Amino acid sequence: MTNRKLSAIAVLVITAALTAACGDDADQRPGAAGAAASTGVGHPGPAVPAAPPTTPGTTAADPPGRAAPVGPSGTTERRPAGLPPVVLPARPAGAPGARQVVAAFRAAGLKAGNPRDRSADCGPDGLGLGCSEIVATDGVTVYVFPDETSAGDIAETWSGQSFRHGAVVLNYLEAKTPAADRARYEQVLTTLR
Repeated sequence: MTNRKLSAIAVLVITAALTAACGDDADQRPGAAGAAASTGVGHPGPAVPAAPPTTPGTTAADPPGRAAPVGPSGTTERRPAGLPPVVLPARPAGAPGARQVVAAFRAAGLKAGNPRDRSADCGPDGLGLGCSEIVATDGVTVYVFPDETSAGDIAETWSGQSFRHGAVVLNYLEAKTPAADRARYEQVLTTLR
């Protein structure tokens, strides 16, 4: 015999031993013991009564003649296919909105073209930053946070690549804002309110 045949035989013997030790899955189904005992097939033992038949709107646990409550149309309630929309925290009163900041940059002649509202990235399905608004432009990305503490925390994380004024943080990473232009963006932001 070859090693290959010995391995195949060993697998078969182990499988047979496990099957005999674990039993058949049919024995684990509710009511299977009663069916096996009443037919004389399977394990010997006392007969277990089969579960009482159920009618629509009842379960085996309900007493006979009592129907379980069913919805008005008698159908199962359906859940919506999508997740509910993420509710972002409101920006603080008096803080400029991200679009307002971008409009101020454009009015000052700064590069702020191709604005994209990415506020969905504020929520748990996105970056999860906890911000209120994000607008990305070709020149800079504007983040508005619900409070100055959150804005300060993220500005510190992006140290050297951001600027914070109040609850608004400018991020220079994505747009690769030239260092010479950053002071002009910051000056425009500090004059807003």
